[in-house]
Amino acid sequence: MPLRPPRAQRPSVVFAALALTWLASCSSAPGEPQQAPTLPVPPNTSAPVLTRTVVLSGLSNPWDIALAGDGALFFTERCRGLSVRHTDGSVTRLFGTVGSSLVAADLVCQGQSGVHGVALDPAFATNRAVYVFMTSTATTPRTNRVVRLVLGPDLRSATSRTDIVADIAFKNSGNAHGGAGAHSGGRLGFGPDGYLYIATGDNHNGTIPQSPIVLGGKVLRVTTSGAAAPGNNAPAGFDARIYTYGLRNVQGISFRPGSGQPFVAEHGPNHSDEVTSLVAGGNGGWDPQNRPSLTCADGYCGYAGNASTMPMTDLTRFPNALRPSWSNSGSSQGMGPLVFLTGTAWRGWNGRLAVGLMAGQRVDVLTIDGAGVTTERVSVDLPSARYRALTMGPDGSLYVATDGGEIWRVTPGV
Repeated sequence: MPLRPPRAQRPSVVFAALALTWLASCSSAPGEPQQAPTLPVPPNTSAPVLTRTVVLSGLSNPWDIALAGDGALFFTERCRGLSVRHTDGSVTRLFGTVGSSLVAADLVCQGQSGVHGVALDPAFATNRAVYVFMTSTATTPRTNRVVRLVLGPDLRSATSRTDIVADIAFKNSGNAHGGAGAHSGGRLGFGPDGYLYIATGDNHNGTIPQSPIVLGGKVLRVTTSGAAAPGNNAPAGFDARIYTYGLRNVQGISFRPGSGQPFVAEHGPNHSDEVTSLVAGGNGGWDPQNRPSLTCADGYCGYAGNASTMPMTDLTRFPNALRPSWSNSGSSQGMGPLVFLTGTAWRGWNGRLAVGLMAGQRVDVLTIDGAGVTTERVSVDLPSARYRALTMGPDGSLYVATDGGEIWRVTPGV
Protein backbone atom coordinates (compact mmCIF):
# COMPACT_ATOMS: atom_id res chain seq x y z
CA MET A 1 0.00 0.00 0.00
CA PRO A 2 1.48 3.36 -0.95
CA LEU A 3 2.60 5.66 1.86
CA ARG A 4 0.50 8.70 2.52
CA PRO A 5 2.18 12.10 2.61
CA PRO A 6 2.47 13.55 6.09
CA ARG A 7 -0.52 15.60 7.18
CA ALA A 8 0.06 19.33 7.26
CA GLN A 9 0.28 20.70 10.77
CA ARG A 10 -2.49 22.96 11.96
CA PRO A 11 -1.54 26.65 12.49
CA SER A 12 -2.19 26.33 16.23
CA VAL A 13 0.30 23.47 16.48
CA VAL A 14 2.95 25.41 14.56
CA PHE A 15 2.44 28.49 16.74
CA ALA A 16 2.73 26.46 19.93
CA ALA A 17 5.97 24.85 18.74
CA LEU A 18 7.46 28.23 17.90
CA ALA A 19 6.43 29.62 21.27
CA LEU A 20 8.08 26.72 23.10
CA THR A 21 11.26 27.21 21.08
CA TRP A 22 11.32 30.94 21.93
CA LEU A 23 10.75 30.26 25.64
CA ALA A 24 13.53 27.68 25.65
CA SER A 25 15.94 30.15 24.06
CA CYS A 26 15.09 32.77 26.70
CA SER A 27 15.23 30.47 29.72
CA SER A 28 17.81 31.03 32.41
CA ALA A 29 19.51 28.69 34.80
CA PRO A 30 17.45 27.68 37.85
CA GLY A 31 17.15 30.53 40.29
CA GLU A 32 18.18 33.20 37.75
CA PRO A 33 15.73 35.82 36.41
CA GLN A 34 14.67 35.39 32.85
CA GLN A 35 15.83 38.00 30.32
CA ALA A 36 13.77 39.32 27.47
CA PRO A 37 15.13 38.69 23.97
CA THR A 38 17.17 41.49 22.40
CA LEU A 39 15.23 43.15 19.61
CA PRO A 40 16.77 45.32 16.86
CA VAL A 41 16.66 49.06 17.59
CA PRO A 42 15.06 51.02 14.75
CA PRO A 43 17.18 53.81 13.28
CA ASN A 44 16.63 57.31 14.65
CA THR A 45 15.09 59.33 11.83
CA SER A 46 15.16 62.71 13.55
CA ALA A 47 17.66 65.46 12.76
CA PRO A 48 20.72 65.77 15.02
CA VAL A 49 21.38 68.65 17.37
CA LEU A 50 24.55 70.40 16.22
CA THR A 51 27.34 71.98 18.24
CA ARG A 52 29.68 74.33 16.36
CA THR A 53 33.24 75.09 17.52
CA VAL A 54 35.68 77.44 15.77
CA VAL A 55 38.92 75.47 15.32
CA LEU A 56 40.90 78.09 13.37
CA SER A 57 40.27 81.72 12.48
CA GLY A 58 42.08 84.56 10.73
CA LEU A 59 42.92 82.41 7.71
CA SER A 60 43.37 83.78 4.19
CA ASN A 61 40.81 82.26 1.83
CA PRO A 62 40.82 78.69 3.20
CA TRP A 63 39.83 76.32 0.42
CA ASP A 64 39.96 72.67 1.47
CA ILE A 65 40.41 70.37 4.49
CA ALA A 66 41.74 66.83 4.98
CA LEU A 67 42.13 65.02 8.30
CA ALA A 68 44.51 62.26 9.32
CA GLY A 69 43.44 59.39 11.54
CA ASP A 70 45.14 60.92 14.59
CA GLY A 71 43.26 64.22 14.13
CA ALA A 72 45.96 66.27 12.38
CA LEU A 73 44.06 68.77 10.25
CA PHE A 74 45.48 69.75 6.86
CA PHE A 75 44.11 72.84 5.15
CA THR A 76 44.87 74.94 2.09
CA GLU A 77 44.74 78.70 1.69
CA ARG A 78 44.34 79.84 -1.89
CA CYS A 79 47.21 82.32 -1.97
CA ARG A 80 49.48 80.79 0.70
CA GLY A 81 49.53 77.00 0.31
CA LEU A 82 49.21 73.94 2.51
CA SER A 83 49.39 73.96 6.32
CA VAL A 84 48.64 71.50 9.12
CA ARG A 85 47.10 72.04 12.54
CA HIS A 86 48.67 69.48 14.85
CA THR A 87 46.78 67.75 17.63
CA ASP A 88 48.48 70.06 20.16
CA GLY A 89 46.92 73.08 18.43
CA SER A 90 50.12 74.37 16.79
CA VAL A 91 50.18 75.12 13.06
CA THR A 92 52.97 74.41 10.55
CA ARG A 93 53.12 75.86 7.05
CA LEU A 94 54.20 72.96 4.86
CA PHE A 95 54.09 74.02 1.20
CA GLY A 96 53.53 77.24 -0.72
CA THR A 97 54.79 80.79 -0.42
CA VAL A 98 57.83 82.04 1.49
CA GLY A 99 57.67 80.88 5.09
CA SER A 100 56.64 77.35 4.14
CA SER A 101 58.82 74.32 4.79
CA LEU A 102 58.90 73.68 1.03
CA VAL A 103 58.55 76.86 -1.07
CA ALA A 104 56.75 76.63 -4.43
CA ALA A 105 58.33 79.39 -6.51
CA ASP A 106 55.97 78.55 -9.39
CA LEU A 107 52.77 79.04 -7.38
CA VAL A 108 50.20 81.34 -9.00
CA CYS A 109 47.39 83.08 -7.15
CA GLN A 110 45.15 84.84 -9.65
CA GLY A 111 41.42 85.29 -9.83
CA GLN A 112 39.69 82.19 -8.46
CA SER A 113 42.84 80.08 -8.78
CA GLY A 114 45.80 79.20 -6.60
CA VAL A 115 46.06 76.33 -4.12
CA HIS A 116 42.77 74.45 -4.00
CA GLY A 117 42.13 70.82 -3.09
CA VAL A 118 44.05 68.59 -0.69
CA ALA A 119 43.80 64.82 -0.22
CA LEU A 120 45.74 62.36 1.91
CA ASP A 121 47.11 59.17 0.37
CA PRO A 122 45.14 56.05 1.37
CA ALA A 123 48.41 54.81 2.92
CA PHE A 124 49.17 58.16 4.57
CA ALA A 125 49.82 56.57 7.96
CA THR A 126 52.89 54.85 6.52
CA ASN A 127 53.97 56.93 3.50
CA ARG A 128 52.96 60.47 4.68
CA ALA A 129 52.01 61.45 1.09
CA VAL A 130 49.69 64.42 0.51
CA TYR A 131 48.23 65.60 -2.82
CA VAL A 132 47.53 69.26 -3.61
CA PHE A 133 45.86 71.01 -6.58
CA MET A 134 47.65 74.23 -7.55
CA THR A 135 48.22 76.71 -10.38
CA SER A 136 51.77 76.85 -11.70
CA THR A 137 54.09 78.92 -13.90
CA ALA A 138 56.39 75.94 -14.47
CA THR A 139 55.23 75.79 -18.11
CA THR A 140 54.12 78.33 -20.69
CA PRO A 141 51.20 78.74 -20.88
CA ARG A 142 50.49 78.31 -17.18
CA THR A 143 48.55 75.25 -16.06
CA ASN A 144 46.77 73.79 -13.10
CA ARG A 145 48.44 70.68 -11.71
CA VAL A 146 48.38 68.12 -8.93
CA VAL A 147 51.52 67.63 -6.87
CA ARG A 148 52.39 64.86 -4.44
CA LEU A 149 54.22 65.95 -1.30
CA VAL A 150 55.97 63.70 1.19
CA LEU A 151 56.06 64.94 4.78
CA GLY A 152 58.54 64.35 7.55
CA PRO A 153 57.77 61.83 10.30
CA ASP A 154 56.50 64.53 12.68
CA LEU A 155 54.39 66.19 9.91
CA ARG A 156 56.26 69.47 10.48
CA SER A 157 58.09 69.56 7.16
CA ALA A 158 57.56 68.73 3.49
CA THR A 159 60.58 66.84 2.21
CA SER A 160 59.81 66.29 -1.48
CA ARG A 161 57.47 67.26 -4.33
CA THR A 162 56.47 65.30 -7.43
CA ASP A 163 54.12 66.77 -10.05
CA ILE A 164 51.87 63.86 -11.05
CA VAL A 165 49.42 65.70 -13.38
CA ALA A 166 50.85 68.85 -14.93
CA ASP A 167 48.53 69.72 -17.85
CA ILE A 168 45.14 70.69 -16.41
CA ALA A 169 43.57 73.65 -18.23
CA PHE A 170 44.00 77.15 -16.75
CA LYS A 171 42.36 80.39 -17.93
CA ASN A 172 45.43 82.44 -18.81
CA SER A 173 43.65 85.56 -20.13
CA GLY A 174 40.49 87.40 -19.23
CA ASN A 175 37.51 87.59 -21.57
CA ALA A 176 33.99 88.99 -21.59
CA HIS A 177 32.99 86.61 -18.80
CA GLY A 178 35.70 87.29 -16.24
CA GLY A 179 39.39 87.63 -15.57
CA ALA A 180 42.22 85.15 -15.77
CA GLY A 181 42.16 82.28 -13.30
CA ALA A 182 38.39 81.66 -13.40
CA HIS A 183 36.73 78.23 -13.39
CA SER A 184 39.65 75.97 -12.46
CA GLY A 185 37.61 73.48 -10.42
CA GLY A 186 40.18 72.01 -8.07
CA ARG A 187 38.63 69.53 -5.63
CA LEU A 188 40.52 66.29 -4.94
CA GLY A 189 39.32 63.05 -3.41
CA PHE A 190 40.44 59.46 -3.09
CA GLY A 191 37.66 57.00 -3.79
CA PRO A 192 37.23 53.71 -1.95
CA ASP A 193 38.81 52.13 -5.04
CA GLY A 194 42.12 53.77 -4.05
CA TYR A 195 42.30 56.08 -7.08
CA LEU A 196 42.55 59.87 -7.03
CA TYR A 197 39.64 61.83 -8.54
CA ILE A 198 40.48 65.35 -9.78
CA ALA A 199 37.76 67.91 -10.50
CA THR A 200 38.49 70.57 -13.15
CA GLY A 201 36.69 73.60 -14.61
CA ASP A 202 35.82 74.90 -18.09
CA ASN A 203 37.89 78.15 -17.95
CA HIS A 204 34.99 80.11 -19.56
CA ASN A 205 36.00 78.38 -22.81
CA GLY A 206 33.21 76.98 -24.94
CA THR A 207 35.22 74.18 -26.52
CA ILE A 208 36.80 72.69 -23.40
CA PRO A 209 34.03 70.64 -21.68
CA GLN A 210 33.42 68.39 -24.70
CA SER A 211 37.08 68.32 -25.79
CA PRO A 212 38.57 64.80 -25.80
CA ILE A 213 42.07 66.03 -24.92
CA VAL A 214 41.88 69.26 -22.90
CA LEU A 215 41.67 68.46 -19.18
CA GLY A 216 39.10 71.09 -18.22
CA GLY A 217 35.39 70.60 -17.49
CA LYS A 218 36.21 67.04 -16.48
CA VAL A 219 36.70 64.64 -13.60
CA LEU A 220 39.98 62.77 -13.95
CA ARG A 221 40.72 59.46 -12.24
CA VAL A 222 44.36 58.54 -11.83
CA THR A 223 46.78 56.42 -9.85
CA THR A 224 49.01 57.93 -7.18
CA SER A 225 51.66 58.43 -9.87
CA GLY A 226 49.24 60.27 -12.18
CA ALA A 227 48.68 57.50 -14.73
CA ALA A 228 45.19 56.75 -16.04
CA ALA A 229 43.34 54.45 -13.66
CA PRO A 230 41.94 51.23 -15.15
CA GLY A 231 38.24 51.25 -15.91
CA ASN A 232 37.90 54.96 -16.80
CA ASN A 233 36.05 53.93 -19.96
CA ALA A 234 37.02 57.14 -21.76
CA PRO A 235 35.56 57.23 -25.30
CA ALA A 236 37.82 56.47 -28.25
CA GLY A 237 40.24 59.32 -28.93
CA PHE A 238 39.95 60.73 -25.38
CA ASP A 239 42.78 61.21 -22.92
CA ALA A 240 42.72 57.99 -20.90
CA ARG A 241 42.82 59.91 -17.60
CA ILE A 242 39.31 61.30 -18.22
CA TYR A 243 36.61 59.62 -16.12
CA THR A 244 33.70 61.97 -16.88
CA TYR A 245 33.51 64.98 -19.23
CA GLY A 246 31.02 67.67 -20.26
CA LEU A 247 31.11 69.41 -16.87
CA ARG A 248 31.17 73.10 -16.00
CA ASN A 249 33.09 73.97 -12.82
CA VAL A 250 33.25 71.03 -10.43
CA GLN A 251 34.21 72.08 -6.89
CA GLY A 252 32.87 69.19 -4.84
CA ILE A 253 33.27 65.41 -4.90
CA SER A 254 32.24 62.73 -2.41
CA PHE A 255 31.64 58.97 -2.42
CA ARG A 256 28.46 57.33 -1.24
CA PRO A 257 28.99 55.02 1.76
CA GLY A 258 28.51 51.37 0.88
CA SER A 259 28.48 51.67 -2.92
CA GLY A 260 31.42 54.07 -3.31
CA GLN A 261 29.46 55.88 -6.05
CA PRO A 262 31.06 59.29 -6.80
CA PHE A 263 28.87 62.39 -6.67
CA VAL A 264 29.96 65.88 -7.73
CA ALA A 265 28.70 69.42 -7.23
CA GLU A 266 28.92 71.98 -10.03
CA HIS A 267 28.66 75.74 -10.11
CA GLY A 268 25.83 76.54 -12.47
CA PRO A 269 25.58 79.53 -14.84
CA ASN A 270 22.91 82.18 -14.23
CA HIS A 271 20.15 79.66 -13.62
CA SER A 272 21.23 76.35 -12.06
CA ASP A 273 23.65 74.37 -9.90
CA GLU A 274 23.73 70.58 -10.06
CA VAL A 275 24.62 67.52 -8.00
CA THR A 276 25.37 64.59 -10.29
CA SER A 277 26.16 60.90 -9.80
CA LEU A 278 29.09 60.03 -12.08
CA VAL A 279 29.55 57.06 -14.38
CA ALA A 280 32.84 56.03 -15.99
CA GLY A 281 33.01 57.47 -19.51
CA GLY A 282 29.87 59.55 -18.93
CA ASN A 283 29.03 62.94 -20.47
CA GLY A 284 27.65 65.56 -18.09
CA GLY A 285 25.95 67.37 -20.98
CA TRP A 286 27.54 70.84 -20.62
CA ASP A 287 28.42 72.28 -24.03
CA PRO A 288 28.65 76.11 -24.02
CA GLN A 289 29.90 76.46 -27.61
CA ASN A 290 28.43 78.92 -30.11
CA ARG A 291 24.98 78.05 -31.41
CA PRO A 292 22.70 79.91 -33.83
CA SER A 293 19.95 80.64 -31.30
CA LEU A 294 22.20 82.55 -28.89
CA THR A 295 24.53 85.54 -29.05
CA CYS A 296 27.68 84.50 -27.23
CA ALA A 297 30.58 86.81 -26.44
CA ASP A 298 34.04 85.32 -26.99
CA GLY A 299 32.54 82.02 -28.13
CA TYR A 300 31.21 81.10 -24.67
CA CYS A 301 27.45 80.68 -24.37
CA GLY A 302 27.49 79.77 -20.69
CA TYR A 303 25.61 82.90 -19.62
CA ALA A 304 23.76 83.66 -22.85
CA GLY A 305 20.58 81.68 -22.32
CA ASN A 306 18.38 80.11 -19.68
CA ALA A 307 17.64 76.63 -18.35
CA SER A 308 15.89 75.77 -21.64
CA THR A 309 18.18 77.38 -24.23
CA MET A 310 21.52 76.80 -22.43
CA PRO A 311 20.88 73.97 -19.96
CA MET A 312 23.53 72.62 -17.61
CA THR A 313 22.60 69.12 -18.80
CA ASP A 314 21.66 69.36 -22.48
CA LEU A 315 19.55 66.28 -23.14
CA THR A 316 18.59 67.54 -26.61
CA ARG A 317 22.18 67.52 -27.83
CA PHE A 318 23.25 64.59 -25.63
CA PRO A 319 20.27 62.27 -24.96
CA ASN A 320 22.47 59.88 -22.94
CA ALA A 321 23.94 62.59 -20.72
CA LEU A 322 24.15 61.95 -16.98
CA ARG A 323 20.97 63.10 -15.26
CA PRO A 324 21.49 65.35 -12.23
CA SER A 325 20.49 63.96 -8.84
CA TRP A 326 19.46 67.46 -7.78
CA SER A 327 19.24 70.80 -9.54
CA ASN A 328 19.21 74.03 -7.58
CA SER A 329 17.13 75.57 -10.34
CA GLY A 330 16.00 79.15 -10.65
CA SER A 331 19.32 80.82 -9.88
CA SER A 332 22.90 79.74 -9.40
CA GLN A 333 23.90 79.99 -5.75
CA GLY A 334 27.54 78.99 -6.09
CA MET A 335 27.36 75.33 -5.13
CA GLY A 336 30.79 74.09 -4.13
CA PRO A 337 31.66 71.44 -1.54
CA LEU A 338 29.69 68.31 -0.70
CA VAL A 339 30.19 65.31 1.58
CA PHE A 340 28.20 62.29 2.74
CA LEU A 341 27.50 62.44 6.48
CA THR A 342 28.39 59.19 8.22
CA GLY A 343 27.90 57.82 11.71
CA THR A 344 24.93 57.00 13.93
CA ALA A 345 25.39 60.28 15.82
CA TRP A 346 24.00 61.99 12.71
CA ARG A 347 20.71 60.18 13.41
CA GLY A 348 18.31 60.67 10.51
CA TRP A 349 21.01 62.36 8.45
CA ASN A 350 23.37 59.38 8.54
CA GLY A 351 24.22 58.57 4.91
CA ARG A 352 22.71 61.77 3.53
CA LEU A 353 24.58 64.28 1.36
CA ALA A 354 25.54 67.70 2.73
CA VAL A 355 26.06 70.42 0.10
CA GLY A 356 27.58 73.86 0.68
CA LEU A 357 26.47 76.95 -1.22
CA MET A 358 28.61 80.07 -1.29
CA ALA A 359 26.31 82.75 -2.68
CA GLY A 360 23.40 80.97 -0.98
CA GLN A 361 25.36 81.09 2.31
CA ARG A 362 23.94 77.83 3.66
CA VAL A 363 24.37 74.07 3.86
CA ASP A 364 21.62 71.79 2.56
CA VAL A 365 21.20 68.10 3.36
CA LEU A 366 19.84 65.93 0.54
CA THR A 367 18.14 62.56 0.80
CA ILE A 368 19.09 60.58 -2.31
CA ASP A 369 17.32 57.32 -3.10
CA GLY A 370 18.84 54.17 -4.55
CA ALA A 371 18.24 55.40 -8.09
CA GLY A 372 20.25 58.56 -7.39
CA VAL A 373 17.24 60.89 -7.23
CA THR A 374 16.90 63.49 -4.48
CA THR A 375 13.66 62.99 -2.57
CA GLU A 376 14.07 65.57 0.21
CA ARG A 377 16.11 68.70 0.98
CA VAL A 378 16.50 70.45 4.32
CA SER A 379 18.70 73.38 5.30
CA VAL A 380 21.11 73.02 8.23
CA ASP A 381 20.88 75.30 11.24
CA LEU A 382 24.31 76.93 10.85
CA PRO A 383 25.31 80.60 10.49
CA SER A 384 25.07 82.27 7.10
CA ALA A 385 28.48 82.03 5.42
CA ARG A 386 30.16 81.32 2.11
CA TYR A 387 30.78 77.58 2.58
CA ARG A 388 33.99 76.53 0.83
CA ALA A 389 34.83 73.07 2.25
CA LEU A 390 32.93 70.24 3.97
CA THR A 391 34.93 67.26 5.22
CA MET A 392 34.09 64.36 7.54
CA GLY A 393 36.65 63.83 10.30
CA PRO A 394 37.74 60.57 11.93
CA ASP A 395 35.90 61.68 15.08
CA GLY A 396 32.56 61.69 13.22
CA SER A 397 32.35 65.49 13.16
CA LEU A 398 31.87 67.66 10.08
CA TYR A 399 34.72 70.10 9.43
CA VAL A 400 33.82 73.29 7.57
CA ALA A 401 35.89 76.01 5.90
CA THR A 402 34.33 79.38 5.11
CA ASP A 403 35.47 82.22 2.90
CA GLY A 404 35.38 84.35 6.04
CA GLY A 405 38.65 82.73 7.12
CA GLU A 406 37.44 80.16 9.64
CA ILE A 407 37.45 76.40 10.06
CA TRP A 408 34.68 74.93 12.23
CA ARG A 409 34.03 71.57 13.82
CA VAL A 410 30.33 70.70 13.73
CA THR A 411 29.50 67.84 16.09
CA PRO A 412 26.17 66.00 16.05
CA GLY A 413 24.45 65.03 19.26
CA VAL A 414 21.09 64.13 20.77
